[in-house]
Amino acid sequence: MAGDTTRDRVLGLIASAGPITAATLAHELGVTPAGVRRHLSALSDDALITEHEQPGTHVRGRGRPAKSYVATTEGQRSLTTAYSSVAVDAVAFMREHGQLDEFVEAKAAELEIRLRASMPQDASMGERVDALSKALAEQGFATSVRPGPGGFTLQLCQGHCPVQSIAEEAPEWCEAEARAFSRVLDVHVQRLSTLAGGAHVCTTTIPVAAVTTKEG
Repeated sequence: MAGDTTRDRVLGLIASAGPITAATLAHELGVTPAGVRRHLSALSDDALITEHEQPGTHVRGRGRPAKSYVATTEGQRSLTTAYSSVAVDAVAFMREHGQLDEFVEAKAAELEIRLRASMPQDASMGERVDALSKALAEQGFATSVRPGPGGFTLQLCQGHCPVQSIAEEAPEWCEAEARAFSRVLDVHVQRLSTLAGGAHVCTTTIPVAAVTTKEG
């Protein structure tokens, strides 16, 4: 996508923070609700976003939740570079010649090194996850962190992946990335969904506290 227009910013925020309501978009971007609605209409007409009804605190008329929006697969792809098709061809070539696994692991190791450099020392898991999210954002990912059910986990959400087209061709990429997160955080993480797999966001669950049970 060329330029840093308000339309680009709306789509980018939907990709990184969706599902997200029009009211939240307007507040976060500092634009009028009417302005946001115009962009939402245009993005929807172009099949770059879609409505995603979800229960929440924004309630309107007879208990219906406010409309939330997520980026479609086409919307995600519109955020990628023009070199995606070349990268996909390269992945297919490496798979055919038995070189893909080595390449994926090497790139995951490089990512791990960059992420480790951003990890704070003697920090809580929550602080480490926040640092991981910011480090990923610097690598071109659109990330956010949300609390998981019960307060025992955090969910690292990646609403845009700069290598999504590659991951669609090679799911091994997502698996290697999750293993890198585990090593950086020194805790087992679980990948719940991926953009490459057709979800509107990559979601990784990270434990932050142990569940205790009473004996006796």
